[in-house]
Formats: sequence, structure tokens, C-alpha cells
Amino acid sequence: MLKSYFKAKNPVDTMSKPSFKITKHHILSFLWIAIGALLAAVSVRIFLIPNQLIDGGIVGIALIFGRLYGDGYLSFILIALNLPFIYLAYKYIRRSFVIHMLIAVLLFAGFLSILRHSPAFMADALEIIVFGGAILGVGVGLIIRHGGCLDGTEILAIIINRKKGFTVGQVVLFVNVFIFGAYGLIFKDWHIALQSLMTYIVAFKMMDLVIVGLDEIKSVLIMSSKSKELSHAIINELGLGLTIMHGKGGFSGDAKEIIFVIVERLDLAELKEIVLREDPSAFMAIEDLHEVVYGKKTNAPYKKRSRFKSIP
Repeated sequence: MLKSYFKAKNPVDTMSKPSFKITKHHILSFLWIAIGALLAAVSVRIFLIPNQLIDGGIVGIALIFGRLYGDGYLSFILIALNLPFIYLAYKYIRRSFVIHMLIAVLLFAGFLSILRHSPAFMADALEIIVFGGAILGVGVGLIIRHGGCLDGTEILAIIINRKKGFTVGQVVLFVNVFIFGAYGLIFKDWHIALQSLMTYIVAFKMMDLVIVGLDEIKSVLIMSSKSKELSHAIINELGLGLTIMHGKGGFSGDAKEIIFVIVERLDLAELKEIVLREDPSAFMAIEDLHEVVYGKKTNAPYKKRSRFKSIP
């Protein structure tokens, strides 16, 4: 359904203390996956199905079959459609991901059965699209954030990307356009197909917020002939940590020091002001960062220093 973010796992240590930590981590991951599956099932059962809306990917195909052959078979159809992709994930991705995906799919199917007779949310189409899509996006986002997945088409997209070169986004987009188009053709109602597409877009955006978070972090590469002065100003005025890398000018061949800084969005304007104040000819390359990971014994890569003196 939605784009997944796969994280590499650390190898399991056989010592007792790390084993306990890993077990606790897995329990928390499965708990969050269960919460995400419940939220996704609530959205599908209470918002989407009563209003004849569908999602993208395998979930969307299962909803189409459920509407054609009976709502009672929805959970079984969902599991059956995902089984081939679970096998592909086992063969081409990694086994730990398969476990998380299998648990997520089974929990989602189970919650769909439990919530079968839940009261429907009947309201204006805009409310259904926004609230239904948002709840679905939060649920799927929690599942993906903790290493699971509900949609087998993402697995197919990753395999096609490795073998044919198409991006994961291109494959997922093509599949979902086909699904929404087929839904409109089968039931001869393009209104529900377009409303389903809008719900999918809301869910996708909300899922992205859950996975990435609300904090916007930037990475900045600074190339300057005054790297020493810039480093001193950034550390003392902004309280930011930085890394100095040694580089070489491609045209001039001159040796240069490149400063690498991770900064919050709210501090970016001040960082640029400091850099251009110290060196008006400095060059900066700024990129978005989705996530920064660091060990427990390592200081955070960015920590803004207080500019106010403490009052005794």
C-alpha cells in the first residue's frame, strides 16, 4: 500500500544482558505493530467499507474482492493475497522483516474480523476522507516504523527495483493507479474511485509524518577558506557539533576543509547568517534528513546551546 522504510537490525548477542534488551525491544515493536494494525482496521471497517471506499495495494484488492463476494471473507482474502509476497520477502529481503510483516498482516486481519459489526461513520465525504485516511495513515505508519508492513505490493516493488531498475515509488504508483481505475470500472462509479484515491493520499501523508516525525532536520555541507573561524562561531554561538572533512577543489586542485553540520530547521537561518557573516564567499549545500541515529553513550549530534545566563 504505502511506501515502507526498512531498517537493518543489529546481530543478536548471546550474552544475557543484551539478550534481555533485544527481547524487550521486540516486545515493544510488536506492541506498536498491534496498535497500528488496530488503527488501520478501525479506519477500514468504520470509515472506508461503509462508504464504499478502498485503499491502495493488496488491501485495496482485498476490499474489491470483499465487496464482490461478501464482506465476511475479507480477512481470509487479505491473508491469501499477501502470502505470495511474504514468501518473496523471505527469499529476497530478510527473515526478520518477514516475521514482523506476518504478525502485522495476521493482527490486521484479526482486527478486521473483530470489528466487523462496528457502527459505521456516516458523514460528509470530506470528513470521511480526512479522518479515515488520517487514522489509516497513523496505523500503517506505526507498523512500518517498527519494522512491519501490510502491503505485499511494496515487496514486489523492491524486487522489480533490484532487477529492472524502476524505482519503488514508480512501481507502487503504477499498481495503485491500476487498482483505483479497476475499482471505478468494475462498479461503474468514478466518484468512489476518486474519493478512494484522495483517502490514499491523506493516508500517505499522515504515514510519512508518523515515520519521519514532525521535527525537520537538515544536514549542511559548508565549503569555505575560513573553516577555523566558521567552526569556532558555529560551536560557540549555536552550540552545534560539527565534523571537518578534508577535500580538494575539482577545478583549482586546492586543498579545502569541508564542515558538516546537522541542524534543526529553526536554527538554519541563523546558521546561514553566521556562515555568510564570517565568509561571504562560502558555499553551502543543504539537504533534508529523515532521521539521525546515535548510540546511548554518544552525545546528540545537535544540541542548541542556551544563550541566556543562569540566574543565581
